[in-house]
Amino acid sequence: MKIKNILISQPAPADFGKSPYADLKKKYSINIDFYKFFKIESVSVREFRDSKIDILKHSAIIFSSKNTIDQFFNIVKEMRIQMPESMKYFCPTESTAFYLQKYIQFRKRKIFFGKNNNPNSIFDFILKNKEHQYLIPCGSDSTGSQFSEFLEKHNIAYTPAIVFNTIPADLKNDIDISKYEMIVLFSPAGVQSLRFNFPDFVQTEDIALGGLGNAVANAIEAEGWTVNVLAPTPQAPSITAAMDLFLKDHATRRR
Repeated sequence: MKIKNILISQPAPADFGKSPYADLKKKYSINIDFYKFFKIESVSVREFRDSKIDILKHSAIIFSSKNTIDQFFNIVKEMRIQMPESMKYFCPTESTAFYLQKYIQFRKRKIFFGKNNNPNSIFDFILKNKEHQYLIPCGSDSTGSQFSEFLEKHNIAYTPAIVFNTIPADLKNDIDISKYEMIVLFSPAGVQSLRFNFPDFVQTEDIALGGLGNAVANAIEAEGWTVNVLAPTPQAPSITAAMDLFLKDHATRRR
């Protein structure tokens, strides 16, 4: 298996040149394309109320992305909920954490984020705050993914809260799926979109599939496919670290 062209099922980073993907592109002389595999539909206030989730019964919130922050605070605004000053917020990256300033006053004592470009270091902060009742805003295709898995493993109380629905994006006319030797997926919705848009897709021995989190890995395997690149693991705390390990043996060329 030789990897030259990689498809990432997410939008390109705002500053690609400073991202780990740029480092991989330079290191292995590979091509990397980015496409968002699904669209977001906001959950209505009525739908959220039907879930019978009381936001204010929770003392900490885990946000996985800026989109999740937007969707959550839209619901908070429509429900006229006043977020308490005591609420703590946990985010995998610094950029996601700073995005919270759009909705709340940024204070270090109540906002925690992963350090040193390692999103998984946020788990260390969560372990130091095990006493909280966590809320995880998420999409309909997921109940918090790697965060819910971590909290369950450590017997930490949490509630998944669906704040948006995910539907497959129409990619048929935008992507030549046969071009890629590696496809990296970040949610079960991405896996569903791959199957929806390319029903004839077959993973041959020349195609590697990557997945972030066990929920994604399970969705890939449920389709009868094989997960070749998985994160997080002790050796690869991020998906780009996992790709790096794989590409050392499978890239067409290394600089």
